[in-house]
Amino acid sequence: MFQKILVCLDGSKLAEQIMPYVSEQAARFGSSLVLFQVVSLSAIPAPTGIESVPMAVPDTLLRDAEVAAMDYLSGLASPLRDRGLKVQCVTTIGHPAETIVSYADENRFDLVALATHGRSGLKRLVFGSVADFVVRKSGLPILLIKPR
Repeated sequence: MFQKILVCLDGSKLAEQIMPYVSEQAARFGSSLVLFQVVSLSAIPAPTGIESVPMAVPDTLLRDAEVAAMDYLSGLASPLRDRGLKVQCVTTIGHPAETIVSYADENRFDLVALATHGRSGLKRLVFGSVADFVVRKSGLPILLIKPR
């Protein structure tokens, strides 16, 4: 089965709905889980009054965002570890879709697990789809759920 599973999370409750599926896989088959969050530059709040102006993001904001992401992942990992599961937490900075694909490939994961946000139409055109990109560009098996 899948020994090493990359669990892609973005801090949303929708993304967290993948957790029961991967925790069951890990419990039944002894898989190790890597909870993974990409800190996207677009997720860093812009200073008040500045909306879509390109700007350099101060290192302190990036570090703060990474620390917050690691705290979030650690909170999700704790109950899994209490159940005896092997869990690691990893954060990185980048474009979510591309970073997920490259990280999964470089680190030889057996499975990539994520939830789609269910966007369609104009929203999908404007915001893109991380899940769609991962499915199309990754050569790995993908566990993809559409949350309720």
